[in-house]
Parts: sequence; C-alpha cells; structure tokens
Amino acid sequence: MGLDELERIRARKLREMMRGRGPGAPGAEGAKPAVVTDGDFDRVVRENRLAVIDCWAPWCGPCRIMGPIIDGLASKYAGRVFFGKLNVDENPEVPSRYSIMSIPTLLFFKDGELVDRVVGAVPASEIERRLSALGA
Repeated sequence: MGLDELERIRARKLREMMRGRGPGAPGAEGAKPAVVTDGDFDRVVRENRLAVIDCWAPWCGPCRIMGPIIDGLASKYAGRVFFGKLNVDENPEVPSRYSIMSIPTLLFFKDGELVDRVVGAVPASEIERRLSALGA
C-alpha cells in the first residue's frame, strides 16, 4: 500500500466522520476526538462552528492525563463541539503557526478563528467553563 493510497483512505475516513458515519463523528454516540493533521487542520477548524484542538505528544505525561478528559468532553459535547487531537511530533506546522511552546495546549476556535487557548493540564470544569463562554 503506497502513501497515496493511505492518504486517500485517511481522507475518506475523515469525510465519513464529518458526515456522522464514523465513530469519531460529531454527534456520534460515544464520540471520540478525531485525529487532526497539518494537512487537514485549516479545513477542520473552518468547517466546525466550535472546535477544540488538543496539541499533544505521546511522551508527554500531562498530555496523557488530559487524554481521558478530552475523550469524555468529546462524548459529552458531541454534535455541539468538534474535538480533535494533533500530535505535535508528527505535525510541526500548526504548533509553529500558533507559537505552541508547551504541551498540552488546547486551541479553541469559533467560526474558524482562534478565540482562546489553555496551556497545561486542567480539569474538565475549566474547559467546560471556556466552552460555555463560547456558547457551547
């Protein structure tokens, strides 16, 4: 399987998720955060009224702490807020563009515009407070 074929499969799966057919789709029962990459980041934040992107890395302890919190919020806010996870080790363009110097960093977008950010591990209640302020 070549890289072109893998990219086509990834793009098809992302389209399915965005249409609500995949397990990570907004509004899907038990929704999980979607994997976001440098390649689809702009489209994802543009196409979702509210989006929270978790910039993380697998070696980061605080990022691993935030994982279950983000998973729970993605399920709780399914259909209202898009939650995505962007691995900063594999996707250096977005962290550079948004001057991300520490992880985890949560980027909050409303109507395609960055409106808030949180750096470090925080409780779910802090994220929910910020989402409420954005109209979630």
